[in-house]
Amino acid sequence: MAAAAAAATTSHKYLADTPQPSSESGMRFDELYRLKGVLGTGAFSTVREGFHRSSNDFSYAVKCINRKKLSEEDEAALLDEVSILKEMKHVHIIRLYDFFEEPSTYYLVMERMRGGELFDRIVAKAYYNEKEARDTCKIVLEAVRYCHDNHIAHRDLKPENLLLLSETDDSAVKIADFGFAKRVYEHNSLTTQCGTPGYVAPEILEGTPYDERADMWSVGVILYILLGGYPPFIESTQRDLFRKIRKGEYEFHEEYWGTVSQEAKDLISSLLTVDAGTRLTAEDALDNQWIMGDDAQLAKRDLGANLEKFRNFNAKRKFRAAVSTIIAINKFNSLKDDFFTSLKETSVQVADLKADIKEKEMLASMHHVHKD
Repeated sequence: MAAAAAAATTSHKYLADTPQPSSESGMRFDELYRLKGVLGTGAFSTVREGFHRSSNDFSYAVKCINRKKLSEEDEAALLDEVSILKEMKHVHIIRLYDFFEEPSTYYLVMERMRGGELFDRIVAKAYYNEKEARDTCKIVLEAVRYCHDNHIAHRDLKPENLLLLSETDDSAVKIADFGFAKRVYEHNSLTTQCGTPGYVAPEILEGTPYDERADMWSVGVILYILLGGYPPFIESTQRDLFRKIRKGEYEFHEEYWGTVSQEAKDLISSLLTVDAGTRLTAEDALDNQWIMGDDAQLAKRDLGANLEKFRNFNAKRKFRAAVSTIIAINKFNSLKDDFFTSLKETSVQVADLKADIKEKEMLASMHHVHKD
């Protein structure tokens, strides 16, 4: 009971109201907040540690965006993202506490995520079992259900967007980066081809109208990785990758899936369904037999044999992200430095640089993009 009460207190702490006075007071950002060290840098922004002047007890991640570097389209997308994030108040969704629109700069006062990426935490474990994978999947499903109940499709669910609030609590998982998020009030009302290769739903690749059910496909991919240690769709070329996704061609290889619960595999199959109309909703998935399964029994199902495969996948994923980030930043800032020198000097830091260039990476990676 004490532990539960402590957890509840912690949750309420992180879901506290916006610090007062806020931007609604009409006061400038620098009148209400003071900035400290840099937490990360991107093509269009810098993320710095910030404190509200009323208290030093709580720090925030303040995203400072140079308005001069934004195109009209970028600016509209940012304001749309802010509008959505302001409505999101769930313990497993990153919180936007306040937003300042000033002549030269936008300031987003965000919840500070100190624990890094979820997948990095998992691969650092010495032991790993189905209960841990189930608990993580349940958290993601609860957050996705909240989004969908509030008519929001995330449209870019992937490992990079599953972050941890603290360095010690594995359950403090948050969905982040709502840059592609869109309001959905009618079935099949979205048309923009967006997302991340490997996680994007087949209906998006086909160019047909879609809705929030595309997120459930991405959840299926994430769950497959959580249990198997590698993605369901792997090909050497993007063309072949997209072909497999459109056809829903994947398998449970005996070497890695032979000891995994059949109920878990059934859940994945119900999510990685090409026909979005028959794909499980987040609500249905939370009622699944595996999600509701006995903790003790799931804890007995060791995934240690798949953990090494998971580590290899995660290392490759991080390296690809590092290379893509440096290429994009060098391109957007018209840097003249040699690429490989830049890669050597910054590869340790690139994990913190992804947020502001995601949309540009996606524009390059997808065949074409048109607006909803």
